Amino acid sequence: QVQLVESGGGLVQPGGSLRLSCATSVSIFSLNGMGWYRQSPGKQRALVATITSSGSTNYADSVKGRFTISGDNAKKTVYLQMNSLKPEDTAVYYCNAYRTYSSGPFNYWGQGTQVTVSS
Repeated sequence: QVQLVESGGGLVQPGGSLRLSCATSVSIFSLNGMGWYRQSPGKQRALVATITSSGSTNYADSVKGRFTISGDNAKKTVYLQMNSLKPEDTAVYYCNAYRTYSSGPFNYWGQGTQVTVSS
């Protein structure tokens, strides 16, 4: 079983920064990958950024150059550094973990943390 707990959300003005954290209950080494997704009212949950156990990263076009995903294996935590925030970034951000079992792949989700970008 994998437990994910997000933190770091809040209210910030446009152009500001926030750092989200996702603490896991298992070693990051045991996961194939982790990522951040976000969902705004009336929209489907969308991928923001992912990172594999080997350190390879991927970003949505809308956040490239502004957001950075990273991991700290010792702390069993994945981060999302968000800079130059825009009102369009307002959403609930969810942490995701992916792991392959003998029965097949499985996704785990955190409860989400609210990020609001507003003047």
